[in-house]
Amino acid sequence: MNTYYKIILSAILFVTGIQAEAAGSGGQDTKGFFRSLEYEVNAGTNIGGATPMPLPSEIREINSYNPELNLQIGATVRKWFGNDTRWGAGVGVRFETKGMKTRATVKNYGMEIIDNGKTLKGRWTGKVQTRYHSQQLVVPLTGFCRLSRRVVLNAGPYLSYAFSNEFDGYVSDGYLREGDPTGEKISFSGDARASYDFGSELRKFQWGMQLGASVLVYKQLTVNANLEWGCNDIFNSSFKTVSFDLYPIYLNLGFGYVF
Repeated sequence: MNTYYKIILSAILFVTGIQAEAAGSGGQDTKGFFRSLEYEVNAGTNIGGATPMPLPSEIREINSYNPELNLQIGATVRKWFGNDTRWGAGVGVRFETKGMKTRATVKNYGMEIIDNGKTLKGRWTGKVQTRYHSQQLVVPLTGFCRLSRRVVLNAGPYLSYAFSNEFDGYVSDGYLREGDPTGEKISFSGDARASYDFGSELRKFQWGMQLGASVLVYKQLTVNANLEWGCNDIFNSSFKTVSFDLYPIYLNLGFGYVF
C-alpha cells in the first residue's frame, strides 16, 4: 500500500478508536469530555489551482485549464460546547492531492529551460504549458457554528506538509531573451519546444485558511464544501525565476459520515 495512504488510514483508525473507547465506557463518561464529541470520516475532490493574485502583466491569456482529478480522504474530531451545542472546535487530518494543467500565452515571463541538454535562463515570450501536482498531509484547526440541526459552518487555519511536489512543463511557439528582456534572442517555432522543471523549488510546508459548510442530507451522511486559500507562495522564497507569487486556491467538494 502507498505510504501516504497508510498514514491517513492510521489517522482515521486512531479517530475511530477514540470513539469506540468512549462508546465502550458504558455511559460512565457521558457527563465528561466525551459527551459532546463528534467524529467524521470524509472524502472528496479538490478543484482549483495555483494562481497569482492578481493576474500579472506577464500572463497575457489563459488558453486552457484542466483541474485534474485531485482526491482527498480524511477524518475530523469536533468538540461542541454548551447545552445548545451551537459552537464548537475541532482538529482534522487528511491526505489530499492538488494539481492542474494550464496553457497560457505570456510575455517577458521568467523562465529557465533545458534545450538539447543546455540550461537557458531569461525572459520567455510565447506559449507555456504547466503541470502542477502536489501530494500533501493537511491538518486543519477549525471553529464550527451550527446554524440548524442540519447545517454547520466552519472556518480556521490549516497546516500542510507536501510529500511529493511537481511543477514542470514546456515552452513553444515563441522566443527566449537570455538574462533579461534585451538579451540574446533564441527562437522556437513550429514543433520546436523546450522543457522546464521547477519541482525541487516548491515548498514542503504551507499554510492557509479554510472556510466551508456541511449539510446533513440523510441520517449520518453529510455533503461538504470547503474553500482552501493558501497564504504563502508555493515556491521557496529563494526561488526568483518566476517573478510573482503563486497561491494554491481550491474548492473541496465531497461527503462525510458522522458518528
